[in-house]
Amino acid sequence: MAEHAVSPIPREARPYQGLRAGVITRFAAAALDAVVVGVVLVGAYAGFAGFRFLLNPRSFSFPSTSVIFGLTAAIVVAILYLTAGWALDGRTYGCHVLGLRVVSYRGQRMRPVGALLRAAFCVLFPIGLLWCAASRANRSVQDVVLRSSVIYDWEPGSPWRHLPQAAMNRDSRDPAADPA
Repeated sequence: MAEHAVSPIPREARPYQGLRAGVITRFAAAALDAVVVGVVLVGAYAGFAGFRFLLNPRSFSFPSTSVIFGLTAAIVVAILYLTAGWALDGRTYGCHVLGLRVVSYRGQRMRPVGALLRAAFCVLFPIGLLWCAASRANRSVQDVVLRSSVIYDWEPGSPWRHLPQAAMNRDSRDPAADPA
């Protein structure tokens, strides 16, 4: 009796494996990542407030912050979070949940400097994501400038296999164009 290999990729998703993700999927992943950044910021604030309370509980008051400080902290945390996710595994939490992976123009893991540049570009110019809706190849402004791609990849772990160049170049809106 032959054993059947179990694929981690849902049957309905298999035609999209390796194709570039569209604007809706990317926006959903970005929204999840924004929630993660918010939780980190709230946790850091709560930790700082708790530390101040431990130092002087009788005269404790919650620390006040300026809008500029809050925005700067959010930008820094978001850039560090995205850089770490894309440079280490090609995924942030949002990408993991939606089956996405950020890859270089060769279909491989982004180098740390490239991941940092992409993260800064995405955080400071988030409207560039909307270019995916107009781009026939589902590429954001960040992807075009930095030669990266956001692809559907449901494989667990870090496969870092070299994707076929045809998968990186074909029109990602046509799942029938998948040779597999």
